[in-house]
Amino acid sequence: MAKRIPVIAANWKMFKTKDEALEFIFAVNGAVPSRDEVESIICAPAILLNLLVKREGEHIRIGAQNMHYADEGAFTGENSPAQVKTAGAEYILIGHSERRSLFNETDKDVNLKMHAAFKYDLAPILCIGEQLDTREANKTKEVLDVQLDKAFEGVSKEQALKTIVAYEPVWAIGTGKTATPQMANDTIKDVRAKLSDLYGAEVAAQVRILYGGSVKPDNIESLLQESDIDGALIGGAALDHKNFLTFTKAAKNKGSIK
Repeated sequence: MAKRIPVIAANWKMFKTKDEALEFIFAVNGAVPSRDEVESIICAPAILLNLLVKREGEHIRIGAQNMHYADEGAFTGENSPAQVKTAGAEYILIGHSERRSLFNETDKDVNLKMHAAFKYDLAPILCIGEQLDTREANKTKEVLDVQLDKAFEGVSKEQALKTIVAYEPVWAIGTGKTATPQMANDTIKDVRAKLSDLYGAEVAAQVRILYGGSVKPDNIESLLQESDIDGALIGGAALDHKNFLTFTKAAKNKGSIK
């Protein structure tokens, strides 16, 4: 069975000007591990995608943060899957908690975007996660199972293998609160078990599952020491290129001992 190559994905959210984006990618291009050691991804605002793709080095890849599921249409302000693909992006964030909470994206929207991603040969980074009241009511597994069921509806085994799943407890995003490594790993084990129910143990064992939620340079190593955490989806802390390189180095160290 193929080794799960660790993933470090930086979500820039609505940050960085053109000049700041260029400074970042020039700083990391030659310093990240090779792609057969770590999948290093920058998920940037749509307006910066082509700029970054033209300057990405051999071991950096670019992802988009959002797209509409329609091929084209009268959806002012949106970007189509074809536009994302032809801008040169290889990955697409789908179902991020901010899209769900601030822009009212539903589980149905998430599923439609999953299918649009596969249609245009974009690799989804599927985000799932629970609110604090769900965690406190011990219903995390129940909620995540529903999100996974709906997101993967109609998705084939081959497509599931191309998907990266990011578990992001909503209560830990930008709050300074972080799930303990064991708590995160236990939840990710539950996610892998659900994928096994959907696609079988062999597929579930190969899908990369990331943790996202106040990941910082001082906790990345402890998170990646856990058995089922295959990397991280990182927001604010990954805006600094030095931090990004710290994260990729930690992921390389994890990959070397798996």
